[in-house]
Amino acid sequence: MSVSLYYSAHRAAPLTEAESSAIECVVAAHTTSFPYDDEESLYLYELSDDGPEERVAGATKMPSDFDRLMPVLTHLLHSVTELRRVLSDAEWAVHMDDIDIPWDEAEGYSLSGMNERRK
Repeated sequence: MSVSLYYSAHRAAPLTEAESSAIECVVAAHTTSFPYDDEESLYLYELSDDGPEERVAGATKMPSDFDRLMPVLTHLLHSVTELRRVLSDAEWAVHMDDIDIPWDEAEGYSLSGMNERRK
């Protein structure tokens, strides 16, 4: 059974050229720094500005190898955090199958305990 991370942003206004460029920069930076060549990475669907108010959407299948899961998930959530900051006025939904990933204005997206520092 596979688990995937899903991410989407909705708003009435279409993306501006500046926002589209900023999103492309986030995706390019993510791709360059992604830790594993043989795992799925950040993937955004092709969306039409003519369609519904979904402006950004994508999904990534999580690794089945537990040792790779946390680095991949951490990297993806950081990238989705950057995407959200590009489109801060959109309504965002980020979830791993049926588990909602909470948003924290200071920390961004993370699961409980992911950003805690070890003492």
